[in-house]
Amino acid sequence: MNHQPKVATTLLTVRDWVRYAVSQFEVSDIFYGHGADNSYDEAVWLIMSGLHLPHDTLAHFYDATITPSERAHLAGLIEQRVTQHTPTAYLVKEAWLHDFKFYVDERVIVPRSFIAELLLDDSLSPWIEYPELVNRAADLCTGSGCLGILLAHVFPAAAVDVIDLSPDAIAVSEINIANYGLTEQVTAIQSDLFAALTGKTYDLIISNPPYVDAPSMATLPIEYQNEPQMALGSGADGLDHTHKILREAAHYLTDDGVLVVEIGHNRDALLNAYPDVAFVWLATSGGDQFVFLLTKAQLLNIELSATQAARL
Repeated sequence: MNHQPKVATTLLTVRDWVRYAVSQFEVSDIFYGHGADNSYDEAVWLIMSGLHLPHDTLAHFYDATITPSERAHLAGLIEQRVTQHTPTAYLVKEAWLHDFKFYVDERVIVPRSFIAELLLDDSLSPWIEYPELVNRAADLCTGSGCLGILLAHVFPAAAVDVIDLSPDAIAVSEINIANYGLTEQVTAIQSDLFAALTGKTYDLIISNPPYVDAPSMATLPIEYQNEPQMALGSGADGLDHTHKILREAAHYLTDDGVLVVEIGHNRDALLNAYPDVAFVWLATSGGDQFVFLLTKAQLLNIELSATQAARL
């Protein structure tokens, strides 16, 4: 990194480095979308986390002098962000869902899900009337384990399984489970969706599965290309994983159990595939077209329809 020594000797304070990072980001072609949506927030996140300082203490440290080793470290982080388009979450090994911080690295996608706000804002009420009645819950395609950890927080009486096909994702989820002291409540299971869950039933199953369609996969910004591709793409219409979940989930739900799935921008494709299903679309900060809910009874009807169609 040829310009690192000069940068490391001319920028002395946190204020200097935030300003420098913003300038570098503004003249670059980096893409925001992994926790910040503008150059200033991205810069503050990278600088404060790079210095191991709480994000909300920036005003206290603006004029603090940074040590030579810290300056070299920050110069390297900014260089990687701009030239390699590495998401900041990977550079500082952290991602956030609301006030919850999770360890992440290149083995998992950076957490982002509307299901997080649905859990934290109202515990999926009125579909789940009393949180204490959720005895078992599962998070399919868990990645870093983040949504499963939120399940454990919202439903403290529930035993939670976090499930992913990737052994790398399971390893990262176990780091987060341990960091939150939840090893007695949350279990990580390597499985291709339901394949390793024979005999298990849940009061609640959530999933933020891969849902990027093939045309979108071909045009993803470099930042998303730096994430595990198996955690993003899901066939031509982005619904391969969702179709399988809909076919099989009823067998793993209790009689009053519910399924909650996030599908990105694929609502129209889903409705075209299941024109007779009365999906419940849950309102999120982004709108009501990204997350649906179905009961076990509805899922059984989907399965029955598929069986009947196969016999024709």
